[in-house]
Amino acid sequence: MVFKAVVLVGGPQKGTRFRPLSLQLPKPLFPIAGVPLVEHHIDQLSQLPGLSEIILIGSYSSDLFTDFIARCLQTYRISIKYAQEQQPLGTAGGLVAHKETIIGDCPEGLFVINGDVCGDLPVDEMVNRIGSLPDDSCLLLTTEATREQSGNFGNVVIDSTGRIVHYVDKPTTFVSTHISCGVYLMKPSVIMGLKVEPPGNLWFETDIFPLMASTGKLFALHTTRWWSQTKTAAAVLYANRHYLRLFKKRYAARLCKDRAQIVGDVFIDPSAEESIILADAVINEHACVLHSVVGWRSVIGAWSRVEGIPIAPNPNLPFAKLENKPLFLSDGRLNPSLTILGSDVSIAPETIVLNCVVLPYKELSCSYKNQIIL
Repeated sequence: MVFKAVVLVGGPQKGTRFRPLSLQLPKPLFPIAGVPLVEHHIDQLSQLPGLSEIILIGSYSSDLFTDFIARCLQTYRISIKYAQEQQPLGTAGGLVAHKETIIGDCPEGLFVINGDVCGDLPVDEMVNRIGSLPDDSCLLLTTEATREQSGNFGNVVIDSTGRIVHYVDKPTTFVSTHISCGVYLMKPSVIMGLKVEPPGNLWFETDIFPLMASTGKLFALHTTRWWSQTKTAAAVLYANRHYLRLFKKRYAARLCKDRAQIVGDVFIDPSAEESIILADAVINEHACVLHSVVGWRSVIGAWSRVEGIPIAPNPNLPFAKLENKPLFLSDGRLNPSLTILGSDVSIAPETIVLNCVVLPYKELSCSYKNQIIL
């Protein structure tokens, strides 16, 4: 089976909850487990026989992806392109605008993946399933959430044959605990049959999937593998943790084991974990960093402590998903979470930064707790 893949990477108008990390580079290029977020999708898709091309669609300037795509071309040896939207067109509108490029050489199937999802995606199982489905059909990867969380996602009602008989996006009343993962594999005729009326916005979740479900052309492949979203900056550590576990299980050669070269007099405690330290950051002697993201070129002074509150799904609830909580509680206080340091932040020696979000280029000379430092 010959197929293509489209990864929806969004644009600068979206992803504001990912700040301050997205102030320096597009959210899809933020490194998680040492790899840009969108590259995890490219990596998983590239292992499938029959993949002819991957197209990234978004409204970011194409210049931001030039170096990334050039490196991926060398690494994966498949065609990778970036198609820029002049304005956001919705999750399906961009595909319609570029459908001649996407469908032009007649692939037999088309993957569409939301760029901000992450997980151990069973794309090989989806390829095996799509061949048995009727023309004009679409296969959705689905998983299960708690009843309370299901309203944050696209809900599906699935019959005994795997056909989706009802789809509703983020319902206000309970519909189902089965949710869409934002990963689709469809017959090309689905895209060819779409038309966009001005101003051009078209959405799979509200315009296309409910209609396809009502006409019997929407199907589900259910997975119990790890899956999550990276809507907020705080979600990166959870994704980082699970991608590293996935690497250890399936791609052990990617992880450093007895091969690291440590320069200088350095002691790494066995408890060192659950933080992301970005390029050219400096952590001085006796400093402590826990459950935090330290931005590019940031400096943490000696004997300082940078600490956040770890976030994870509720372990006591089966099928619980990561909560993408807002920055602020209902009473206006900051929601306790990771500490996020933007780029070029300087923290003075012997200070404590606890549960804070710090924008780039700030110099902190005293301690802060539960604040956004503008």
